[in-house]
Amino acid sequence: MEEKKSLHDPVLEVEDLSVQFISEDETVNAVNHISFKLRKGHTLGFVGETGAGKTTTALALLRLVPYPGKAESKKIEVCGNEVSAMTAHQLEKYRGNDVAMIFQDPMTALNPVFTVGQQIADSILLHQDVTSAEAMKKAEEMLELVGIPASRVAEYPHQFSGGMKQRVVIAIALACNPEVLIADEPTTALDVTIQAQVLNLMKKLRDDRRMSMIMITHNLGIIADVCDEVAVMYAGRIVETGTLVEVFNHTKHPYTEGLFNSLPNILNRTAKLKPIPGLMPDPSNLPIGCSFAPRCKYATADCTGEQPKAHWFSDTHMAACAAYERNDFAIDRPEKK
Repeated sequence: MEEKKSLHDPVLEVEDLSVQFISEDETVNAVNHISFKLRKGHTLGFVGETGAGKTTTALALLRLVPYPGKAESKKIEVCGNEVSAMTAHQLEKYRGNDVAMIFQDPMTALNPVFTVGQQIADSILLHQDVTSAEAMKKAEEMLELVGIPASRVAEYPHQFSGGMKQRVVIAIALACNPEVLIADEPTTALDVTIQAQVLNLMKKLRDDRRMSMIMITHNLGIIADVCDEVAVMYAGRIVETGTLVEVFNHTKHPYTEGLFNSLPNILNRTAKLKPIPGLMPDPSNLPIGCSFAPRCKYATADCTGEQPKAHWFSDTHMAACAAYERNDFAIDRPEKK
């Protein structure tokens, strides 16, 4: 009998993952030697600017990095199975069954020529030994689960609003009860009210089904609302990671500090925003040293010579910053009351 994993066991382990896009003219280093774990029943948030490598990381977990991309890793293990060793047939069973993904734009994630019921049923037929009629019945149940009347099972995507389309995409992702759900900017195309509804729905389904989840976003508010752990990405690297409290209340990396400082201060309406100066470096021409050094107010000559080493403040809290090797500064956002 297979032993069930506890809430403290990782369902996903990634070690030394890198993704490159290689062409005749240049090599784009999209993801650079990142490692992380995701525990059962927990939500890990990836946050960072556009181009940081968040979506590429998610695609690598599903072995969906588009050509000419090339992903390499020491380990990508889901529920004890090594993803890089899977055959094409095994990948078909793995995607959607073990790990499912909600893609960024619900407007383009659905096929316009098939009914929403057909699209949910197709996922069920691929992974479960059921008849077409049983799959369609399950599709109706999934629509009800995400707050859409089962009577709309025969309608087409164009007959749904943006928020409803996103609910259909969530229904497809959850149809086979995956162990891990990857949500890539799931509320980007939605208005604020619908965003809240979709996030509340995802949290409820996660808790009811005891799923693990990866939330990809640039919105720190969503991270605070949904996630247990946080990984801050910059230029294809994880520069800080820790629990939600550690990263939000005891920030250690200058880039994370810059993200928080660039948010509006709701307690002081006259306070000016403090945007991070400069731009993210070209991923085809990354600096030898710390990629954030050209934008960092704490940077010294030591930061430009080599990649900063990971500095651990606890078993869960890490920041990759050379300043902690020099012991010449510390960032610590005071804990909020």
